[in-house]
Amino acid sequence: MTNDVQQAITLLQNAQHICVLTGAGISAESGIPTFRDKQTGLWENFRAEDLASIEAFERDPKMVWSWYQWRRNLVKDKQPNPAHHALASLQQWAKTQGKTLSLITQNVDDLHEQAGSQVTHLHGHLWKNKCSQCDVAYQGDIDYSQDALVNCPECEAYIRPDIVWFGEMLPSGAWQYAEQASADCDVFISIGTSSLVYPAAGLSQLAKSQGAKLIEINLHPTQNPLIDVVLAGKAGEVLPTLSAALL
Repeated sequence: MTNDVQQAITLLQNAQHICVLTGAGISAESGIPTFRDKQTGLWENFRAEDLASIEAFERDPKMVWSWYQWRRNLVKDKQPNPAHHALASLQQWAKTQGKTLSLITQNVDDLHEQAGSQVTHLHGHLWKNKCSQCDVAYQGDIDYSQDALVNCPECEAYIRPDIVWFGEMLPSGAWQYAEQASADCDVFISIGTSSLVYPAAGLSQLAKSQGAKLIEINLHPTQNPLIDVVLAGKAGEVLPTLSAALL
């Protein structure tokens, strides 16, 4: 066991409140392309940024809806990897020890839930939908094999994915929870995120400003000078090691 891993274990053992932020890297280990990966197939001539905005949806709702249906079909058969399962185990361990482990994700898939974790989504949820006009959650069935537009039963506007698009605010309840968990934690763990997308990237800075120790788990470390412990490697290898040492 390396000194860095042992240091991380000691920090977690001594912490009362732990906050974990996960990004695209943890889902990539389950075979889910990151948002910034090059598009493939029918979408190879589009940038993801040009498809994930209210302006794009207003301009061509069918195209945007079709892209999300394509993404859903890419994701639907993906399974949680060892990192997801280790986080679920760590969350349960924290509970039995009288600690708290707040899990926050920038990802829109449901792999954390599949693994058994309680998680707060900052950027929405790929499998949820809402009205593009009246904002009411859409509870009807969606045939994800079809790309036909769906109308809101309340106002007849088009249904859109319940995902935070470029230029939109994060859901207030989720963001308030994330800020509070970051401000209150003793240890903040950043996993598989580039720390470039704000406001989520500011959570580690908030935690640090309140005295928390920062741990980064990343295949490609960010070189952030605020980080106290860097665990370079796949989350699916690093997290099970931490979990096994604590359980």
